[in-house]
Amino acid sequence: MEIGDERMTRRELEVTDLEEIRQILEKCKVLHLGLVDDGMPYIVPMNFGYRMEEEKLTLILHCAVKGYKLDVIAKNPQCCFEMECDVQGFEGRVPCQYGTSYSCLMGRGKVQIVETAEEKIDLMTAFMKSQTGQEFEFNERLLSVVTMLKIDVSEYTAKKRPLPNMPANK
Repeated sequence: MEIGDERMTRRELEVTDLEEIRQILEKCKVLHLGLVDDGMPYIVPMNFGYRMEEEKLTLILHCAVKGYKLDVIAKNPQCCFEMECDVQGFEGRVPCQYGTSYSCLMGRGKVQIVETAEEKIDLMTAFMKSQTGQEFEFNERLLSVVTMLKIDVSEYTAKKRPLPNMPANK
């Protein structure tokens, strides 16, 4: 597992504290999944859940039992992802001082289609806990109409751009 990215330009925005990374994961509700289909990029927004054990991050997704996304994953399970929260625009005294504050997490990994009923139940339970904060019970019949996916994240980075201290009079 690799946290951080030596290619990051604005190192002062990087978040490395695991508790702060967990807070970003909790606030974000939509993940943008990036896949590649025969050399062409494909990005799809998805709800997600997660598990974080120390620095090891696993992302949990669900979708229909068939479709383009699953066809692409079957051919090439490599993926990237991005999620953001706390997005708020701000103004400046001059155009170049305008901007957006945000927190985000992005990374790479490999998507796996989960096959066993036991693991599907386990992952859907974690997914719903992440999305709602509540515990639900699932059975094989309930999960027979969805495909559970998990991303074994190989590397990720987190960033936070806070609102700047703005003078009272612009």
